[in-house]
Amino acid sequence: MSEEHIIESRNGSAWQLPAIIVLGLVAIAGLGFGWNASSKLDSTQQTVATQVKTVEQSVQQDMTSLKDRFAEDEKANADMQGDLKVVTDRLKITQGQLKKARLQADAAAKQNDETTQKLTALDTSVHTELATKAGTDDVTNVDTKVTAVSTDLNTTKEDLKMAKSELGTLIARNHDEVDQLRRLGERDYVEFTIAGKNKPQKVGNITVELKGVNEKKNQANIAMTVEDKRFEKKNRALNEPIFFYISGTHIPEEIVVNKVGKDQISGYISIPKANAQQTSASTNSGK
Repeated sequence: MSEEHIIESRNGSAWQLPAIIVLGLVAIAGLGFGWNASSKLDSTQQTVATQVKTVEQSVQQDMTSLKDRFAEDEKANADMQGDLKVVTDRLKITQGQLKKARLQADAAAKQNDETTQKLTALDTSVHTELATKAGTDDVTNVDTKVTAVSTDLNTTKEDLKMAKSELGTLIARNHDEVDQLRRLGERDYVEFTIAGKNKPQKVGNITVELKGVNEKKNQANIAMTVEDKRFEKKNRALNEPIFFYISGTHIPEEIVVNKVGKDQISGYISIPKANAQQTSASTNSGK
């Protein structure tokens, strides 16, 4: 009895120790798992708290931005209302001015119509009076004189279609055109003909000398003596003005050769009448 009891006591002690160890390991594992879960939960809570805080800040910024935009929109709306009021007021003024302008235009048109009617009536009255007082012969004479004057005017216009120099003076090409320019009364014209070379000839207030002629090219070489100063002009074409000045004058005189022949030239000198007056005044002041 006592041996069996001893054997049973030993067998019971043998399985209890491993059971206690296993339970201890399970408890330790449970503690480790719980601690790990607790750590993960704390980390998750911190992450969620950070995200919530970030979202709150973003929402706060958005709300602030919306408030600023709303304030700007309200200001813009107020400005638009003010501009609209100004435009409306100006439009009222413009409409009033337009109405006034239309009334003035209507009054002016009415006045023009009345003036036109008066002028028409006056014209009719004048024609009637002239028809009554003037005989057929008088009207015929007047028409004849008007026609003659018109013809002369047209002829003069055609005659004065001359070339102009670079200084704007008219250039005569022959004796008839020189007479036409002389009738204008602005200049004095002295015509000349020089036969033979190297024979100085007094023309107007200068001396002219023929040096040579090229008949094929219609050119001439001349020498001019102006107030004791001698100038030579070579290969000058027909109707090409040569300008020169006299002391005490501001307007140039000009010499023009119209025709060349064998050792012979013809042309004219144009002297502004103002130059004669200026020269006379300078002479008197010198005395």
